[in-house]
Amino acid sequence: MTNQPPVNPASGSAGSAMPESSIGRVLQRGGEELLLEKVENRFTVSATNPSALANLVQQLPAEVSPERSPSYLTELVVDPAQRDRVMQQVRSTDTVSYASHVYRLQNSPSSLVYLTDQLTIQFAPQVSSETIAQLTAAVGVRQLKPIEGIPNTFVFETTPAATENPVKIANRLMQRSEVLTAEPNVIIRTQPLYRPRDPLYPKQWHLNHGGGAQLAAGSHVFAEAAWDITKGSRSIVVAIMDDSIDLNHPDFQGVGKIVAPRDFKENDFLPMPGDPDDNHGTSCAGVAVAEENGIGAVGVAPGCALMPIRTTGYLDDESIEQLFGWAVQKGAAVISCSWGPSAVYFPLSLRQRAALTQAATKGRNGRGCVILFAAGNANRPTNGTVTERGWANNLLSGPTAWLGGFTVHPDVITVSACTSLNKKAAYSNWGAEVSVCAPSNNAPPGVGLQGAGGYVFTPPEVKGALPGLGIVTTDRVNSAGYDRSNFTDSFGGTSSACPLVAGVAALVLSANSNLTAPEVKQILQQTADKIVDSTPDPQFGFRKGTYEAGGRSDWFGYGKVNAVKAVQAAIQRQTPAMSASRRLEQQNTTSAAIPDADLQGVTSAIQITDTGLLRDIQVSVAIDHSFLGDVEISLISPTAQTVLLQSRTLGRRSELQVTYTLQTTPLLRKFLNQSVQGRWQLRVVDYAQGDTGTLNRWQLSLGV
Repeated sequence: MTNQPPVNPASGSAGSAMPESSIGRVLQRGGEELLLEKVENRFTVSATNPSALANLVQQLPAEVSPERSPSYLTELVVDPAQRDRVMQQVRSTDTVSYASHVYRLQNSPSSLVYLTDQLTIQFAPQVSSETIAQLTAAVGVRQLKPIEGIPNTFVFETTPAATENPVKIANRLMQRSEVLTAEPNVIIRTQPLYRPRDPLYPKQWHLNHGGGAQLAAGSHVFAEAAWDITKGSRSIVVAIMDDSIDLNHPDFQGVGKIVAPRDFKENDFLPMPGDPDDNHGTSCAGVAVAEENGIGAVGVAPGCALMPIRTTGYLDDESIEQLFGWAVQKGAAVISCSWGPSAVYFPLSLRQRAALTQAATKGRNGRGCVILFAAGNANRPTNGTVTERGWANNLLSGPTAWLGGFTVHPDVITVSACTSLNKKAAYSNWGAEVSVCAPSNNAPPGVGLQGAGGYVFTPPEVKGALPGLGIVTTDRVNSAGYDRSNFTDSFGGTSSACPLVAGVAALVLSANSNLTAPEVKQILQQTADKIVDSTPDPQFGFRKGTYEAGGRSDWFGYGKVNAVKAVQAAIQRQTPAMSASRRLEQQNTTSAAIPDADLQGVTSAIQITDTGLLRDIQVSVAIDHSFLGDVEISLISPTAQTVLLQSRTLGRRSELQVTYTLQTTPLLRKFLNQSVQGRWQLRVVDYAQGDTGTLNRWQLSLGV
């Protein structure tokens, strides 16, 4: 493109023209206007003949940038004083088809923005194809393809007739009444998947890693990709039932983080550590839900809430009923139990079985609590008989039956452990009841483990090295706990694997809270990665690390839990609305001015006095605004939950009459099965200066 004088805006402008000084500095993006700055010492070219370009560069006072650049662009570095002269020299050759400045976003100097020769234009519905052809020919672009699903919207590319770059072309088109949106197609370097800023996070290999010593490819749970979808919702509460949880830990702070704490050992509501070895629960809670706050470590579901429950330390019927009854009553969605019976063979009592069944079927308003138990750390079956020999003091000998009780309950997700090398953890219990496995440390069975229930077995010695990394998580504050700091890097056992899966289950429910407990279990199993360990067990010699016809392995269940696949599957299972037996319709016709550039916006309310559970919802909105691209619209339920109905994507449209439904706005599904009674609010916010409008009316149609 040549640096010729800019063309004048075409006639028929929809409003005051953008100042000429801003035409090349404003990037139209997602209904917003972002300010650009030119990078002083570089520009990009697209070559018709790459080899000829290489020869050309040798003749220029420029060099190819050593940094990574988009594949079909060559980035050249020049002296700032010569940048524009060299660009003009390059453009005048037949070697180059396209040349452009490199930009950065204002206030974000590390975000380099590369221009392509494309832009997307959305025209008003009434604009004819003939008018489109005239408008686009005038600015020197030609149509490439339509955008599927968006009416009257097309991708264009510049032609030799274009006298300006796509940024300027888009800004000039945005002043036309015929154009709703015009956006240049820009390239910005991808940022790695979401990584918490907490300083110990790089050591939390079990969440995500890029390889390294004692790290097999894919031995993490792919948390970062899952976090790109959800980091968890405070409405999803994870109950950690354990010896205690240090509520003073900085990673358990935050608005709404702690929900319904309970201490059944001291019979109060402060489940803090009391004994010198009350360390276990604090670490388990950190694996699941440690807050992302720039301090220490992070849990797999940092946005979810924590229900800390201190157990009595005993597994009597009354204790189990109290534990699970409290969790259900206080709204736990997920219950994580990294403990088991201090007995080799422990069948559950009728009451204990019933307590778990009640929680799994009656919790969460009938959808069921997701209950997880650690498989155990003795390298023994969850339910089976093995021939024992070599125990210290001949504690066990000959054919011995093992039964975990809780781990064989049909409503429980039983979690075994694998290592950073995608192998079976030497201590991990196994059996037909194992649902999935999760990354943890490696260690001898029952020896030195912060293990399920805190009890320590001394099984026969395992000879040879046991490679694998430990788990970094929260520890009791100050000098108490496993480490003298507030964190430990050597946590492990199935005790660590269990809350890791519990956190993934919480992410699943954050993505789709309508799932039942059995559906969550099914999703975790169906989306698990089939890791394989063909090596023989060092104690028994058998191999159980491959999968049978049904897709199961006794060592790994259905495989290693995969957070992103599970969350994606949860979203795909969003169900259509249930049929409604009656419909409630109310509207607010009092018009309200939308304040300009005011983040508080304007709020309009509708009071519903009827009762019933929500089965369907439709929200109709009528707004006039001189630039609807400035506006966001949200619905707030009587319980103060908020759903974004409309983001800033309406461009230059000035009139909005639309109905948001469960089909068009899936986020509305979070309100399903809640009471309709109470004050519903519509909030409209204008995020940019210069345009104003009015909320004319809105209507709420609820199926109950």
